[in-house]
Amino acid sequence: MTTVTTSRRAPSGAHPPLPRRALDWRLRFGVLSLIWGFSFLLIKVGTDGFAPFQVTLGRLVFGTAVLAAAMAVKRVRLPRGARTWGHLTVAAFLLNALPFSLFAFAEQTVPSTLAGICNATSPLWGMALSLVALSEDRPTRRRVAGLGIGFLGVLTVLGVWQGFQGVDVTGTALALLASFSYPVGWIYVRRTLADSGHSHLSMTGAQLLLATVQLALVTPLFTSWPHHFATVPLLAIVALGALGTGLAVLIQYGLVAEVGPTTAQMVTYFIPVIATAAGVALLNESLTWSTPIGAAIVLTGAALTQPRPQKP
Repeated sequence: MTTVTTSRRAPSGAHPPLPRRALDWRLRFGVLSLIWGFSFLLIKVGTDGFAPFQVTLGRLVFGTAVLAAAMAVKRVRLPRGARTWGHLTVAAFLLNALPFSLFAFAEQTVPSTLAGICNATSPLWGMALSLVALSEDRPTRRRVAGLGIGFLGVLTVLGVWQGFQGVDVTGTALALLASFSYPVGWIYVRRTLADSGHSHLSMTGAQLLLATVQLALVTPLFTSWPHHFATVPLLAIVALGALGTGLAVLIQYGLVAEVGPTTAQMVTYFIPVIATAAGVALLNESLTWSTPIGAAIVLTGAALTQPRPQKP
C-alpha cells in the first residue's frame, strides 16, 4: 500500500513525511514494461550481428556495470560467505546465464513476438512447480483452472489445429525452456537465500557478476572473435544490458519495495503486448489472428494462477 504525502508541515514531535520519489510508481511501472517489452526486439537485432552467446555475454557485461555503479554510489558491498556465493552461482545460471542464452538462440529462428509471448508462460510454470516444490503453496480450483487456461493459450499461439505449421519447433521449445528456467531459479533462491541477510542490490550485483563469469568462460569455447562489430547490433546489445538488465533490475526492486511484489509482478502481463507491438511495427514481423488471441488466453491463465493479494 502506497503512502500519500502532503505539503503540510508535520506537527511538533511528529515524524516528517517520507520524501516523495522523483517519479510516481506508475510511471516507473510503465518504463519497466517498455524496457522489458523491447528487450526481445533488442535480442533479435543483436543476433543479426553476433552469435547468441556473444549477445548474452554483452548483455551481462553492461548489466553488471550498471549494478556495480549503483552499488558504488550507495556504498553497498558484495555478500560474504562461501555458502552464499555457492547458491548465487546456481541462481546466476538459472536466472541469467541459461534463460538469456536460450532466448538468444531461440530468436535466431522464431520472431521476437513469439519469444515475448513464451516469456509470459513463466507464471504458469511457476504455479506448476510451486505445487510440487513448495508445500506452503496450496492448489485452489481457481489457480488450477488458470494453469489449464494458460497452456491452452500456448497451444492457440502455436496453432495446434494446424499441426504447428509455420512454427519452428526447436526455437519455440528453447523460448519455453527459458521461461521455465525463471521459476526454477526463483524457487531455488527462495529455498536457499531467502534469509541470507544481504540486500537485494548486493545479491543481484553478485548474481550478475557470476553469470558474466559463466558466459565469459563458455563463449570462447563455442564462438570465435567477431571479424567486425556491426553498429546497430552492438548498440542493441548495449541497450539490452544497460537498460533491459541493469536499470530494469533497479526499477523492479524499487517497485517491490514501494508497492509490493504482487503489484510489481503485474508487469509480466504487459511485456508480451509491448514485445508483439514492437516486433510488428519495427521489425515487420507477421502476425496471425491466433497470436494475439492466444496471448490473451495465456495472460488470463497466468493472472488466475497468481495468489490473490491479502487485505491489510
